[in-house]
Amino acid sequence: MAVSLRIRVLFSTVIAGTTLLTSPFVPAVPATAAPAAPVSAPRPGPGPVDHLYGSEVRVIPGQATAKVVALTFNAAWDVDGLDTVLKVLRQQKAPATFFLTGHFAERHPEAVRAIATAGHGIGNHSHTHPPFAELTREERAEEVSLAQAAIRQAGAVPLPFFRFPYGDTAPEQIAEVNALGYADIEWTTDTNGYKGAAGGMSVQKAVKRALDALVPGEIVQMHVGSLDGQGPVLDAQALPQIIDAVRSRGYRIIDLPTLVAGADAPRP
Repeated sequence: MAVSLRIRVLFSTVIAGTTLLTSPFVPAVPATAAPAAPVSAPRPGPGPVDHLYGSEVRVIPGQATAKVVALTFNAAWDVDGLDTVLKVLRQQKAPATFFLTGHFAERHPEAVRAIATAGHGIGNHSHTHPPFAELTREERAEEVSLAQAAIRQAGAVPLPFFRFPYGDTAPEQIAEVNALGYADIEWTTDTNGYKGAAGGMSVQKAVKRALDALVPGEIVQMHVGSLDGQGPVLDAQALPQIIDAVRSRGYRIIDLPTLVAGADAPRP
């Protein structure tokens, strides 16, 4: 009888909300707990590139009339064309910015160090190059942070620049990378050299794509390596012609890292 009475008392106090029963797997939640607040969009904080926050950068800011061009390379696969690219840039005294995936940095740390030692900027191109629209916010943040860590582990200090995989941007995702301290740097044109001969490309077609889109502030996107890891790296072969052609038209090749700390790229 006494046991039965204790059970009825315990039951009544649970219903009244004055006693909570818990298990090792389910945390106790007070009966009066307020509903969780909705998750708000991340707010970009101040930083060395906060003047670039809020939009995707597809031409060099502040260069609407200046005849300047920036050369950029994505690196997510092999390093087959890197030695040629670095040699041409050194011979031509031309700067470039390399956007690396974390996986590339993990597999080729010596390549990361070679790029940094040559004085070129290194940006973040995600860790595994996934379509960002298919990820959650947390997964996207992890892609950025893991790539950052891998680049640093390889021995380089990355710029606060992020380039979305496939160039697939969205305003809310740009706000997310801004909140992590990165400006979104995309491109004016892609040479498509990464497609290789199997994809219908050639050196001359890659050069033509760079020149057809030539405007003040153009950002040219090229790639280190080839998509299938076979055949010549067309962008490496096209690079000398691209540099010669843009300079022959009165353009200077400038360094994207000059956009850091609020300084626009220098005018001619």
